[in-house]
Amino acid sequence: MKNNTHPKYYSDCKVSCVCGNTFLTGSTEPEIKVELCSACHPFYTGKQKLVDTARRVEKFEAKVTAKDNDSVKEKKGKKVKHAARAEVRAKKEVVVKTKDIKKIAQVKLNKK
Repeated sequence: MKNNTHPKYYSDCKVSCVCGNTFLTGSTEPEIKVELCSACHPFYTGKQKLVDTARRVEKFEAKVTAKDNDSVKEKKGKKVKHAARAEVRAKKEVVVKTKDIKKIAQVKLNKK
């Protein structure tokens, strides 16, 4: 095997963050400087802010609540829906135009 192929390993590598947090870890670098760490990262601190320009979160929440509300209502079968529509149609008044009756009457009279 070749000698000196692996870099030197530092078991006491000092990691320092911009926020001031420092901790020790193992690395091939003696010192590491980072911009974000677990102490200041919004995801880990719970201070995460969602930037929602297209209102996607609100739209999703509205869909979920609408789906929950729809599932509460009882679902009706096709036969029940058709029967309800038939009742509504039966209750409507039938409007007959007098002109049409006269034309129909004239056509019947002329054919005789």
